[in-house]
Amino acid sequence: MINTLLDFGMHGLTHFGWLGIALYALITTQLTIFAVTLYLHRSQAHRGVDFHPLIAHVLRFWNWLSTGMVTKEWVAVHRKHHAHCETEDDPHSPQVLGIRKVFFEGAELYREAAANEADLEKYGRGTPEDWIERHVYTPHPYLGVSLLMVVNIALFGVIGVAIWALQMVWIPFWAAGVVNGIGHWWGYRNFETSDTATNLIPWAFWCGGEELHNNHHAFPSSARFALRRFEFDIGWAVICGLQKVGLAKVLRVAPSLNVRPNVNLPDAETLKAVLTHRFQAMTDYYKLVIKPTLREEAASAGQNLRKKLPRRLRRALADGGRWLDRDGHQQLADVIEKRPRLQTVVAYRARLAALIEQRKPESALASLQEWIHEAESSGNRMLAAYAARLKRYAVARA
Repeated sequence: MINTLLDFGMHGLTHFGWLGIALYALITTQLTIFAVTLYLHRSQAHRGVDFHPLIAHVLRFWNWLSTGMVTKEWVAVHRKHHAHCETEDDPHSPQVLGIRKVFFEGAELYREAAANEADLEKYGRGTPEDWIERHVYTPHPYLGVSLLMVVNIALFGVIGVAIWALQMVWIPFWAAGVVNGIGHWWGYRNFETSDTATNLIPWAFWCGGEELHNNHHAFPSSARFALRRFEFDIGWAVICGLQKVGLAKVLRVAPSLNVRPNVNLPDAETLKAVLTHRFQAMTDYYKLVIKPTLREEAASAGQNLRKKLPRRLRRALADGGRWLDRDGHQQLADVIEKRPRLQTVVAYRARLAALIEQRKPESALASLQEWIHEAESSGNRMLAAYAARLKRYAVARA
């Protein structure tokens, strides 16, 4: 009897070797990643995809079992992040709270934000409220993770506790720490959004596709995160596979941009494309107007402008710098004030950003036509070339 108990404690029911244990840990942790990105994020928070009820419930159950996260809480915290990104109301902005705090205390920040009942009601609408959600998943979030520990011990013995610990830190580390932290701190950007979101790596498979964070912030409701030919989103690959067998329905994907030939006057199609691809428009402006202007300023002054304009301030020129603190805004204003050419293109960028935010299509189109006419007549060749490109924008047909 004692030998049987000792054997069970050492090996559990499976008697797996290290390879089998490692494979189990990898499969379960990656399944958790998929449950978060596919169900909580793309389906529940942004309504980019609907899953067959069976698939949706399996993913919801796995989130409860492996993370203890409540769907309504996760969705509310994430929607608030998008609504107030890089401000003091953002639940987990490294620009406001610091990268160390978000990276190492991301889970604590999530729990703190999830405790706000007013935010849950405001941002958590539309999430499941069926019997099992009301009586099991929401009131007993720790029951699932406790059950998972029991299962692990039964399968592998005492080593199951270590596997359980790994499963418990997987989402806090990769999602709360890496994606929410480093994903707003370091990486490359396809789109000059008004926040600091970045793509961590173009081949996104380890975090379920969440590595393409800048793409997601540019088109939040898109079920597909990979938006360049060289990018890969494993979460999207899973969605496509489920859709082929009738277990998923894609509701929204990011539209493509078309640049038409021979457009003399910006029209309603131009306006629609500029509003749809507003971040692409601002990205083009930074690449085609602001960056060349910075190079010319540096060349004419015979100095390296990078020394006077740190990386965070150059990024602010690209996305408007809404997230800068008071000192940052003042430093940027001091640099711009001394450089008339830079001052001009920054002013044009601010006007373009403002007209994109207009809510009345008629006035927005008139403002866009006026902006393009003035830009083409400004005498600034880079600004004129950009305006000529902008008026040819169109949303590509699917």
